[in-house]
Amino acid sequence: MTIKSLTVSPNGLIAAIFLAFLATAGLFYVNIMAAIVDGLVNGLGLTAKQAGQIGSANIYGAAIGALISVLLVKRVPWKPLAVVCLLALITIDLLSTKIGTYNVLLPVRLGHGIIGGILTGTGFAVIARTANPDRSFGMLLFVQFGLGGVAYYQLPQLTPIYGSKSLFVALALFSVVTLAMLPFLDKYPVLTSKNNEKSAIRMKPFLLTIGAIFLFQAANMGLFAYIFTLGLEYGLDRAYMSKALWLATWVALLGPFLVMALGQKFGRFWLMLFAMALTLAGTALFHYSGKPWAYFVANCGTGITWGFVIAYLFGMSAEFDKAGRATAFAGFVSKIGLASGPLIAGWILEGKMGYSGMLNFAILIFFLSTLVMLIPARILDKDRNSV
Repeated sequence: MTIKSLTVSPNGLIAAIFLAFLATAGLFYVNIMAAIVDGLVNGLGLTAKQAGQIGSANIYGAAIGALISVLLVKRVPWKPLAVVCLLALITIDLLSTKIGTYNVLLPVRLGHGIIGGILTGTGFAVIARTANPDRSFGMLLFVQFGLGGVAYYQLPQLTPIYGSKSLFVALALFSVVTLAMLPFLDKYPVLTSKNNEKSAIRMKPFLLTIGAIFLFQAANMGLFAYIFTLGLEYGLDRAYMSKALWLATWVALLGPFLVMALGQKFGRFWLMLFAMALTLAGTALFHYSGKPWAYFVANCGTGITWGFVIAYLFGMSAEFDKAGRATAFAGFVSKIGLASGPLIAGWILEGKMGYSGMLNFAILIFFLSTLVMLIPARILDKDRNSV
């Protein structure tokens, strides 16, 4: 049996699953951020602000790594690079289980984020070389939402027993599984473009789209990072919240499904307006989290719209630059937004505003994001109708 015979079909379903794990491994902590923050607060004894800063450092590091990966993916063979990154992530996650202080854990997780960002950027570059990248990115969402749901079902219940160690061990195990998949993936050589046309980016609508991505991601992650501690603040049972977040994460798969089903049949403006109205309503419903049904429904609603809206926003960024530069930069801005959310939310919680103030601030940011994103959405709809 030759090495070649061990590789799966480069554009098949199994390859899509393996590539989804590859692109997720470096950023899986984002999908379980609420569990990590809860583990650092209740398992390690950090303050809510410190836990949020560690989460933000992890994601800021990923943004730095994403920029670095742009320089590496065409110069360094992707498989050896992925192996080095995965081994480094496993080592750092296992070392993190031995760290009990904020001052040491913060820079360690920043380094973890940088390496994870490089791995994620590499995974995205490889997915782009497949014959059907849309299916691979769709599979990526399923892996992130699906495994994120399983993690929320189990990890928060382990925190009171094993502390934050269980979270870092889970991240290390995910990297180990991904490392085992690498030998079965094809080479996916760099594709050389025959089209050397330089397309100018339509700056005004593009900058509005970028601004909307930043605001939307920051508001979502700021809320999501503290969604577990928010429930505890409102008196909800830990076991109930684990199940609620687990189910809500699976329900959120409806968002990407709707994007694939609706596409641009009805344009973007009205779909995004409706989705953002649901986002605002869902966020406001968190004020009634003392009622278990309200907490669950709010998580489902905001989860669906998160995957729905961000998919359209990334699609809009691609419309302004067919060469892909705009979309790459949109991914970087998205990570900055994801990193900024928990940081800002932590500051609010450390002040006198509390969780109610955090929710009101998130509603404000979502509203501003709505106003900003609808302008380029309307522009693109008009362009589409005029063709």
